[in-house]
Amino acid sequence: MNLIYLDNGATTKVDDKVIKKMLPYFNEKFGNASSLHQKGQEARMALEESRRTVANAISAKPSEIIFTSGGSESNNLAIKGVAYEKGRGHIITSKIEHPCVLRTVEELEKKGFEATYIDVDSEGFIDLDQLKNSIRKDTILISVMHANNEIGTIQPIEQIAELCKKHDIIFHTDAVQSFTKIPISVKKLKIDLISFSGHKFHGPKGIGALYIRERIKLKKQMHGGSQERKLRAGTENISGIVGFAEATKIIKNSDIKNMTKLRDKLIDFILNNIDNARLNGSRERRLCNNVNISFDAVEGEAIGGYLDAKGICSSTGSACSSKSLEPSHVLKTIGLTHEEAHGSLRLTLSKYTKEKDIDFVIKVLPDIIKKLRKMSPIK
Repeated sequence: MNLIYLDNGATTKVDDKVIKKMLPYFNEKFGNASSLHQKGQEARMALEESRRTVANAISAKPSEIIFTSGGSESNNLAIKGVAYEKGRGHIITSKIEHPCVLRTVEELEKKGFEATYIDVDSEGFIDLDQLKNSIRKDTILISVMHANNEIGTIQPIEQIAELCKKHDIIFHTDAVQSFTKIPISVKKLKIDLISFSGHKFHGPKGIGALYIRERIKLKKQMHGGSQERKLRAGTENISGIVGFAEATKIIKNSDIKNMTKLRDKLIDFILNNIDNARLNGSRERRLCNNVNISFDAVEGEAIGGYLDAKGICSSTGSACSSKSLEPSHVLKTIGLTHEEAHGSLRLTLSKYTKEKDIDFVIKVLPDIIKKLRKMSPIK
């Protein structure tokens, strides 16, 4: 049985080209980039070349890129870095941010900062009027993700950035899901801080980056050496950094177009052939690889289990994997009932997804839903 991996929103397969690029930095070019000898300088050259590559991908300056361990650390450094540098103030974010953003803001509230959590509509778009009305004289930061990890909705960050610029407020966006899938130019978008994570676009796990616009000052959250502009102490993960940089270069426009085509084929089939199914998130402004569907009278966990038995990897809209019976906070915020949220399925594609993979899902999914509905106590 061939495995069909459709959980790329969780993590992706590392590209063979990325692995090949990384390998020498484990056993040949293994130096510490802080060392002054040949091996150290070899590693330093790789570090700075990688920094240039990532900077070029978003039209930034190399000095505006620092490397971290991933998206969660980048988000923590951006949000806490601004807050503790300012010392006090008001933070605005949305109710559908990734937990690493929401928990960070909640932690800052315990430290005396104030926060406003903006609503979203039924498609997951932030309420811009509420955002405008929530801005105060002491608002120091607005953090709104570029594209949602669960429902794929792409936020109007251009408008948010302009609003922040007008009020001289620092703007941070979590671009972990969108980077390499949607063009990002910091010259066009007046974003001050952007978070990235390598394993979401066929790079290695344990490596991320944070873009910090030149004028922005952050309070460091990790103390030690002077690495990464003195903002992120610790010996640099050169192999991971090299892999991260390589992964930013290899995705093609044709990959994006193919994912979009297959995404639409899957969505169209489900909505046209399975009764009482609804698409979660926006149809028009949606990540190229995201399909999130709720099915009435079935449990997402059960759908995932049956798909797994058929060799299809997926994810659900509930938090059962964390031993919680609470459904996704994102799905609840866009208006789904408890039952509807628990009946959701997320299928996320990658550049490796083939049309025959989608055809197989289309073949087996209707019978799975039909079978589960027959067994369901919910009618």
